[in-house]
Amino acid sequence: MSLRLGDTAPNFTAQSSLGEINFYEYLGDSWGVLFSHPADYTPVCTTELGKTALLAEEFAKRNVKVLALSVDSLGKHEGWIKDINETQHTTVGFPIIADEDKAVATAYDMIHPNASLTATVRSLFIIGPDKKVKLFITYPASTGRNFYEVLRVIDSLQLTADYSVATPADWKEGEDVIVVPAVSTEDAIKKFPKGVKVIKPYLRYTPQPNL
Repeated sequence: MSLRLGDTAPNFTAQSSLGEINFYEYLGDSWGVLFSHPADYTPVCTTELGKTALLAEEFAKRNVKVLALSVDSLGKHEGWIKDINETQHTTVGFPIIADEDKAVATAYDMIHPNASLTATVRSLFIIGPDKKVKLFITYPASTGRNFYEVLRVIDSLQLTADYSVATPADWKEGEDVIVVPAVSTEDAIKKFPKGVKVIKPYLRYTPQPNL
């Protein structure tokens, strides 16, 4: 059965390029990004892992730990990481899980038989500190993910977890946000001292409250 938003992310213990990892212990109180790849030594995957490594500081400042996964062996991972570092001009510092028995891929429904019976699709899960699934996106093998979008989503998730706001279409850090419907306009004016702009009774903007 596939995971849904709000479900508890399955814990697992697996071998990785950085040694044996227990998922929950690795995350601790951090947010997590777990993302899968169809196979080692594939071109799109190489660029994705390289981009993630290049954005390491961005993930770190958001208190996010990253793990990649493919169903290939540790030996393949080690050689592939050298290629990633060379071709993408970076250093992969996060673990890549060797899921040869497909236990993690199965738990996270990363194998879609109509796409491939053996390779994982490009699934990405954002896990909160409470170990709940906050977001998942799935791409076909042919299309690389946009990791700036992943960072944007994390900014939104972390903001909306702490304040009674939602983020509008194309929102970016620093832009106005939307007051959630559960908060009345009267209460919103008290709650958000930077001001509330009422467009419609159900559409009210306020400056980002944590800045």
